[in-house]
Amino acid sequence: MEKIIAYFKSAWAEIKKVSWPTKKETYNYTLLVIGISLGTAIFLGALDALFTVGLTALIK
Repeated sequence: MEKIIAYFKSAWAEIKKVSWPTKKETYNYTLLVIGISLGTAIFLGALDALFTVGLTALIK
């Protein structure tokens, strides 16, 4: 039982050391992730369309 208590005490001590992002940083990081995700989706969609057109032309 002592090991479990010691584990939780040390875990809580580590959580206190964490540098949590501010509300503005969280907002900016969220927008960055959404932007990169949309950019990647558009890029992969364009590649898919290009390969589809190319493969269709090659088959015909």
